[in-house]
Amino acid sequence: MAPKWFSFPGIFPALLASSLALLLLPTPIIAVHDYHDALHKSILFFEGQRSGKLPPDQRVKWRRDSALRDGSTAGVSTLLPHPTFSFFTTLGSPVKSFMPFDVYFVFQVDLTGGYYDAGDNIKFGFPMAFTTTLLAWSIIDFGRNMGPELKNAVKAVKWSTDYLLKATAKPGVVYVQVGDAYSDHSCWERPEDMDTLRTVYKIDNAHPGSDVAGETAAALAAASIVFRSRDPAYSRLLLNRAVRVFNFADKHRGAYSSSLKAAVCPFYCDVNGYQDELLWAAAWLHKASRKRTYREYIVKNEVVLRAGDTINEFGWDNKHAGINVLISKEVLMGRADYFESFKQNADGFICSILPGISHPQVQYSPGGLIFKAGGSNMQHVTSLSFLLLAYSNYLSHANKAVPCGERSASPALLKQLAKRQVNYILGDNPLGMSYMVGYGSRFPQRIHHRGSSLPSVAAHPARIGCKAGSRYYLSPNPNPNLLLGAVVGGPNVSDAFPDSRPYFQESEPTTYINAPLVGLLAFFSAHP
Repeated sequence: MAPKWFSFPGIFPALLASSLALLLLPTPIIAVHDYHDALHKSILFFEGQRSGKLPPDQRVKWRRDSALRDGSTAGVSTLLPHPTFSFFTTLGSPVKSFMPFDVYFVFQVDLTGGYYDAGDNIKFGFPMAFTTTLLAWSIIDFGRNMGPELKNAVKAVKWSTDYLLKATAKPGVVYVQVGDAYSDHSCWERPEDMDTLRTVYKIDNAHPGSDVAGETAAALAAASIVFRSRDPAYSRLLLNRAVRVFNFADKHRGAYSSSLKAAVCPFYCDVNGYQDELLWAAAWLHKASRKRTYREYIVKNEVVLRAGDTINEFGWDNKHAGINVLISKEVLMGRADYFESFKQNADGFICSILPGISHPQVQYSPGGLIFKAGGSNMQHVTSLSFLLLAYSNYLSHANKAVPCGERSASPALLKQLAKRQVNYILGDNPLGMSYMVGYGSRFPQRIHHRGSSLPSVAAHPARIGCKAGSRYYLSPNPNPNLLLGAVVGGPNVSDAFPDSRPYFQESEPTTYINAPLVGLLAFFSAHP
């Protein structure tokens, strides 16, 4: 059944038409964008986030090997009191906090590799898996538009999946985090100098985490499609592992925030619940395997797992809009009428984010940027814009439009809206600045990122200790190392942006901001 808010008051058509016209008007700063250059840099960014032993073809030269002993933590499985730390937050004020306990394991595993999620030195499995899923989806839908950058995008996926395979190597266990976030956030140091706690956290049968396990299964399944023709053996390994991890997630249901609350909250606490990740994983397994088992699982669990909830949310914590758009492709291709309700939800998602509709969860800044409450707004901009573009392509192939009350939203309109968001990021905004480091003549200079803000190992071979890095954190000088392609959290709802490290919600880049942007830039590089 379609959501109730599909019915709009009679004034809606006029509001929609006028608001869309205003949104699509160019801002005072108008530029012809080099989407190829932006695509190149958006993928290069991931090399700056690499953890572990760097390969010979590493292109971000100011980075060095780091965290080469991840997984070697040994001890006893117990609850230990944790020291109090002061960690860096807004305005540079240290905030005292404590973590009630750490979890240690009596065995060692190889957990080197993977990505640091943002400007810190922790490997958080939940956002890393989501990043991998969106990078894979970008390649699946838009890889044909990437040209010579396709090989680099594929490498970015494999750097992550190699790590996820390590994290899921033991049946019934998923290693979901490496590093103590409180210890890490109390220091400002290069990953190459890291001496903070590299505690390993896991979920298992007794301590479930269907959310992070489900997202990991989705990432492995999506990546198996990327490697299906490029490396069939690796693709089969990814798909088989995805099946096993999904079965574990579904059999032992629960939120990892409950099992590991002291370690993962408030950093990547799953507020939305684990149900959406189970559907999300099943959707990707269905797409990757074409097995009826997953189709039946989706149909059977649609209501139980709340597929129609919060359908205009999409990000590392909430997969609802993504589920509906992904599954709707099959409906629009005429292959899956039994998924019709997901298409209705996808249409509802589109209508809810069109300008001109007063929806409490989606706003637009005066300059036309999608804005949602909370930190790191660009994650919403890129993820929602990716869905707009993907759905517009599915609609185009089916010669369909989205009904929104008395009007309809055409595929062309959805592409325009997505392009407007991308152009805002690249500089068509009231400040006339790009929010991608290294793109354009004006971009953020003081991003909240340890490796970028501290002197490189080449420039300063001596170790820079935990507290010795504080002066670089508080310095008004630009970062010495350009993290090319990094897209920061972005401006506030008034289009204002403080180019300052302590304002981490605005100035910190993340992998899950860039991952969907890769697909967007690929498409617009081929269709400017």
